[in-house]
Amino acid sequence: MRLLRLPDFRTFALLGIAVLCLVSMVAPFRCAAQAGTTLEERKMPMKFGWVACQPNCRGWVSAVGIVTTDTPKEFDDFARGRELAGATVVLDSSGGSVNDSIALGRHFRELGMLTTVGVSVLSHVPQGDRASVSPEAYCESMCVFLLLSGKTRYVPGPAHVRVHQIWMGDRADDAKTASYTAQDLTIVERDVGRLAKYTFDMGGAGDLLSIALSVPPWDDLHELSPAELRLTNLVTTDRLAEVLPQTGRQTERSVPVAEVTAKPMQDRFGSNATDTEAAQPPVKSTKTAEALVPTGSVAVTAPAQ
Repeated sequence: MRLLRLPDFRTFALLGIAVLCLVSMVAPFRCAAQAGTTLEERKMPMKFGWVACQPNCRGWVSAVGIVTTDTPKEFDDFARGRELAGATVVLDSSGGSVNDSIALGRHFRELGMLTTVGVSVLSHVPQGDRASVSPEAYCESMCVFLLLSGKTRYVPGPAHVRVHQIWMGDRADDAKTASYTAQDLTIVERDVGRLAKYTFDMGGAGDLLSIALSVPPWDDLHELSPAELRLTNLVTTDRLAEVLPQTGRQTERSVPVAEVTAKPMQDRFGSNATDTEAAQPPVKSTKTAEALVPTGSVAVTAPAQ
C-alpha cells in the first residue's frame, strides 16, 4: 500500500520561503525549520519530539509525518519516562493507517492530551533559542481524527484541515477502474464502523463522518471551513492559550471552551455499552488506507497500512 501526494501551489510557495531564507539574515533558524519540516518530514513516517520552552512554559509534543504500523509503539517509546498527561500535541500530518491512527488517538485521549495544528519552530534571538508554533500547517485525512482525540482542540486560522474517504491503499492510483472483491468491501465497511465508533467516543459529530465519507479518492480533499470545524466538533475552543498558554504573543478571539465528553454509544446506535474498542481482540492491519493525498509536497511514494 502507498500514499500519493500531488504537487500544488503550496510547493512553489514553500520554495519561495526557502529562497527568502537563503537571502535573509532575519531568524535563519526559524526559516530552516519551517521549510525543512514541511518539505521533508511530512513525507516520512511520523516522528515525535519534545519541544522545551522552560522556564516560561511547559513545552509540547511535535508530531510530524504519516501514521504507520510502527507509530503507536514509537509513541509509547517516546512517552516512556515523560510526564505527558495533559500535554499538547502539535500536528502536521498527511494521515496514514486507519487502524493505527485510531490506536494512537485513543492513547492521546487516555493521557488527557490537547491537540492543535502547526509546525514547531526554533528561532535564534539575542535572548537565546525561542520555541514557537507556526500556524501554516496541514492536518489531512486520518490526522483529522488524531486532532479529534484532544480533550481540548484548537485550529489556527491559517491551518488546513482536510478530509476524504478511506480507501484500499493498493488501488488508490486508479480507484475508479480498479477491481474489488466482496472481501475488500468487508474490510472497508469494517474500518468505517471502527472509525464511526472512535469518532463518537472522542466526542466528534456525525457530520465529520458524513463530510469525509462523501469525498471519493479521485477528488481533491475537502478543506473544512471554520463553520464546518465547529459543526463537526473538531474545534472546541478559539483561544490559543487553552492549548498553548506559553504562546501569549499571539492573540485570538475568545470564546468559552467546550470540554468534550464522549457520548455513550448506546445513545447513538443502541449498541451494548460494554462493546468497547478495548474489549475487542487485537486486529491485524488491513489494506484500508489513505488514497490520493494532494498536500503540496513534492510527489512521493510512502508506505501505509
